[in-house]
Amino acid sequence: ELQQKVEETELLKMELQMLETERVRLSLVEEKLMDVLQLLQQLRDLNISKRALGKILLSTLESCRDPQPGKAHLFEVLDTLHQELMGCELLHKEPVEQGQSPQALANALVISC
Repeated sequence: ELQQKVEETELLKMELQMLETERVRLSLVEEKLMDVLQLLQQLRDLNISKRALGKILLSTLESCRDPQPGKAHLFEVLDTLHQELMGCELLHKEPVEQGQSPQALANALVISC
């Protein structure tokens, strides 16, 4: 009976560790998604054309067509989209409205969603 309790405890510890790992992974995905949404918001505020935005999205999807081994495909797509958006010339030509911090943008996104 004692051995059974020890085994159950070990199983619960492993399950807890897996849940914690998943929580961290989801937290990273959420962070990257917020970054991407902030960049999209900035581009919308700069009136980027739908055509240019479509090209960025298609480029992202094309480069993520074959998932890399050992990397979560969803995170890979978000990361690539983030890099593509960061490379957008419009973001580097005009600053975001004066006095609007990245945190303020994040709050605006959360509220508007």
